[in-house]
Amino acid sequence: MDNLLNIPVRRPDGQETTLSEYRGRVMLVVNVASKCGLTVQYEGLEKLYEDKRDQGLVILAFPANDFKGQEPGTDEEIVDFCTSTYDVQFPIFSKISVKGSDKHPLYHALTQTMPTATGEGPMRQRLKDHGIDTGASSEILWNFEKFLIGRDGSVAARFAPDVTAEDPRLIAGIDAELARAI
Repeated sequence: MDNLLNIPVRRPDGQETTLSEYRGRVMLVVNVASKCGLTVQYEGLEKLYEDKRDQGLVILAFPANDFKGQEPGTDEEIVDFCTSTYDVQFPIFSKISVKGSDKHPLYHALTQTMPTATGEGPMRQRLKDHGIDTGASSEILWNFEKFLIGRDGSVAARFAPDVTAEDPRLIAGIDAELARAI
């Protein structure tokens, strides 16, 4: 999956980079938002990062404003919020779109490679019950959807937004990837 690792992404300071910088590490790519009911997941994600970063895990946050305008801030405001409110230490990238016609190439590749998410049924139904069009099952359902990428850059798993950092399914997936050699 070298092509996934070579897709350009931008840091909040405007510097362009790629995920190849993290080759050899297990990556958890998460689309995030500051004004969402799931925003409290930052706390669990930071704890997970602190617990497993020395083993090779890195969490990569991609702010997105695709769901009810829940990430309206600038890149600078988003980073300030994450660091001051949740003491986030993992990398945060520039705001992108994760859904629709202007979907970032990274998320196009992720959703194409792993079209369904573990644990997505309950959240999809709750959103539908609130009159929210959830789109195709291959599309990102909501903020805080997670993609697990192995040390070799291959997409290993996808988890629904309400699968938290403490969920045994996510932990088992991360541990399996951390145990795998390159």
